[in-house]
Amino acid sequence: MSSREDFLFWRLAHYFIIEKNYSLLQISERHDELWLENTSKKDAQVIRLLRYDLDWGNKLQRDIQHTAVRAENVRKHLMKRELTVLNLYISEYTPVDEYESYIRHPLQVNKKTTVHSVIIDKEVNSFGSIINIPSAIQLKDEYDDQEILAIKSAALNKAVESSQQEQQFFNNGKPFFTYAFLVIQIIMFILLEITGGSTNIENLIKYGAKYNPAIMEGEWWRFITPIFLHIGLSHVIMNSIAIYFLGTIVERVYGRIRFILIYLFSGFAGVLASFIFSDQISAGASGAIYGCFGALLFIGATNPKIFFRTMGTNVIVVLILNLVISFTVPVIDLSAHIGGLLGGFVASAIVFFPKKRKVLLQIGAFILTMIITAVSLYFGYHNETATSINSWAQHEIQKGQNYEKIYERLSNFEKTGKGDALTYFQLSYTELQLNKTEDAKKHLLKTIQLKPDFHEAHFNLALIYYQDDRNITKAKQHLKEAIRISDDKKYKEYLEQLNQLED
Repeated sequence: MSSREDFLFWRLAHYFIIEKNYSLLQISERHDELWLENTSKKDAQVIRLLRYDLDWGNKLQRDIQHTAVRAENVRKHLMKRELTVLNLYISEYTPVDEYESYIRHPLQVNKKTTVHSVIIDKEVNSFGSIINIPSAIQLKDEYDDQEILAIKSAALNKAVESSQQEQQFFNNGKPFFTYAFLVIQIIMFILLEITGGSTNIENLIKYGAKYNPAIMEGEWWRFITPIFLHIGLSHVIMNSIAIYFLGTIVERVYGRIRFILIYLFSGFAGVLASFIFSDQISAGASGAIYGCFGALLFIGATNPKIFFRTMGTNVIVVLILNLVISFTVPVIDLSAHIGGLLGGFVASAIVFFPKKRKVLLQIGAFILTMIITAVSLYFGYHNETATSINSWAQHEIQKGQNYEKIYERLSNFEKTGKGDALTYFQLSYTELQLNKTEDAKKHLLKTIQLKPDFHEAHFNLALIYYQDDRNITKAKQHLKEAIRISDDKKYKEYLEQLNQLED
């Protein structure tokens, strides 16, 4: 026969493990001490159960101090800023000497770990409110060994089952595509370097960087190709390290096929967001990397216990640091990072976890994602900006061909009323190439109206006034204005030629 304290010890373990979802952290060799953890429980994130018949108060004091030291180590292991520990003694009697002062107030370590100690003896009913047991446990004086073994087995089997499920959660597939994506982006970086450089804008555009004008022209594949390109050595190194650490975790949790979908859709979402909110040429796996953050945050939203037991705090801290950098460093494409983060989260909701289903959630996430994607694409394709059209025109003009196409697109954009000084200047340039002199003059005048210090516009107007209108006075007027703004040698030489003609 066994004592009721032995039964109570395992009855409490059964209650915390099965009914309150605590996990088993540690168990002693003699099975008389258990450490349980559930970080979602603010009042008692960790519970220590000890089956021991107390005798002297000084032994109790030493044990509480030792428990506090161990609890601080547990806090560091769990990576928690603060930890509250409930230290429960199941004893037949209380100590024979003075002991109340040791348990009257909680013991703190480094102001981060707090240990509340409670002795549970014959007054079983007195501890119900402390550990949130809804009703008092009715105990007999003695218990059969089989009764205790049954409740002990139930508690430990549940603890082992939960541990196995947690381990399985992080082992749904060995990383493969993480390494494949790493190899692809390294190969592409080498290719960029040997064909013109990874910081060369022309080269980046050639190999598929995000270039809004080209996307507007129908090169839709640029929503994906920028994921595998990087600008400069430091960029590819930093992103490769991030993919290695984040990608392997996500691929282990979600499996290979789900990881591919999450990674690629996150990258697409990042490029799409950049397409809408940024006119700059861009490339990099940052959107996909932030998508991995989004996938990990989805774990936190659906499995908070596993998330915060394992990696939650680290993930959140690293994500916050990266977002702070994204907000504060001007050259970073913030929109791509936010787009990738959201893309990874919703993609994870759609594919969900291996061998698990939440049909309504998955269908709802899919429909919402399709709607947002469609609206974003429509907005992006119908919201061309002066910066993007100017960038495209400048790129095409430098090629020195197809001026009809450049003229047509700039002319159509000019009709929207969103053009700026550079738009009108480049439009005038194409008109000069197409012998539309009067239109060119009108648009050059519009250019200097919008931007009076646009010296190239003044110079081109001088050329038109002299060569076409034979109006030397106006030509010299604009030349002098160009020289006032810019000390360009060719402006001065042309003014000297006009002065000589007048003489």
